[in-house]
Amino acid sequence: ALAIPTPEYSEFVSKFVHEETPDQITVMEDVLSDLVSDRPMDRLVCGDVGFGKTEIALRAAFVAVHNGKQVALLVPTTLLAQQHFDTFLDRFSDQPVSIRCISRLQTTKEVEKTLANLHNASLDIVIGTHRLLQPDVSIKNLGLLIIDEEHRFGVRQKEHIKKLRKVVDILTLTATPIPRTLNFTMAGVRDISLIATPPEQRVAIKTFIRIRHDGLIREAC
Repeated sequence: ALAIPTPEYSEFVSKFVHEETPDQITVMEDVLSDLVSDRPMDRLVCGDVGFGKTEIALRAAFVAVHNGKQVALLVPTTLLAQQHFDTFLDRFSDQPVSIRCISRLQTTKEVEKTLANLHNASLDIVIGTHRLLQPDVSIKNLGLLIIDEEHRFGVRQKEHIKKLRKVVDILTLTATPIPRTLNFTMAGVRDISLIATPPEQRVAIKTFIRIRHDGLIREAC
């Protein structure tokens, strides 16, 4: 069970540049309740893209780090890892929190240094792809595992995650829950929280089907 560092947490929340939606407030209350419980958290947060799931993850990570725990954010792609890394760096810019990223964009030397810092608990937050689930990764004081789009990981990765569920708090984020995941929540095996209300002035997502064009791909990236 973790303790909520009330003054520091309130200050961190106050620096969120957007207005919270009612659903975000409710979901965060669910997550905080899980974190202070004696039972390891296993909560699925479901919400569309741009509905504020990442902010939930940031606040949960804040609480875990202030309780002396390490946090791992597991994502399915290198691009997403970098996006989350940039977001976490920005949000924790005024905090004494160390954050690193592990993906194919880092050099071997950078990855080795990050792994060493994870092992000796001198690194607070690590963000990475399935590389975080390799046997040579040892996170000495892992307290919170955040998983973005778990259904996009393979069977071996999911089995590894399954073992962690018994000992650490796990927060799963998804915009597209698969039937198996929903069955677990309906059966009460996992808790679920929904973010169904979009932020004000959110621009609707438009999806286009186009003929492959390398120029368009470069522009999108």
